[in-house]
Amino acid sequence: MVDAMLEQFKLFAAYNRLMNERLYAASGELSDAELRRDRGAFFKSVLGTLNHIMVADIVWLQRFSAHSASTQVLAYVREQPRPAWLTTILFDDLGPLGEERVRLDRLIIDWIDALSPPDLEDDVSYANMAGKPYTQRYAGLISHLFLHQVHHRGQATTLLSQAGVDFGDTDLIELLRDAR
Repeated sequence: MVDAMLEQFKLFAAYNRLMNERLYAASGELSDAELRRDRGAFFKSVLGTLNHIMVADIVWLQRFSAHSASTQVLAYVREQPRPAWLTTILFDDLGPLGEERVRLDRLIIDWIDALSPPDLEDDVSYANMAGKPYTQRYAGLISHLFLHQVHHRGQATTLLSQAGVDFGDTDLIELLRDAR
């Protein structure tokens, strides 16, 4: 079961990278003003939503870096300052934000590749943004990381659609067909 789960996470990491490449390309079609325009979304704008996805990825990857199988591969992200808020704007410009997104997506792929099935059965202890401690199964937390990205990319594609940018297909089936 955990062997199949690890393969699923590898697929999700590849999907994550592909969708982020497309998301940043589509976002690049917007003017700077449109990228920053408050569209009434939880994180206000396309730029705010993209920053939030990265903030959450950094926070979770820093938590995951405490696991013995992840310490070395996640060293880069562990050394980054921890964002203070989920609304933190890490990059005020799409170019540098996109460059860091590429770096993080590569890191996520390398991290998943470094995990073994027994790692997924371990528990990971962490504190949420308010400092409340939790201990949960690593596999469930990894699933959360990927599902969180999908959720907010969906919001971003809606914001792009509202701005007249057609994002195109977001279905995982594309990668499943390629895997065959």
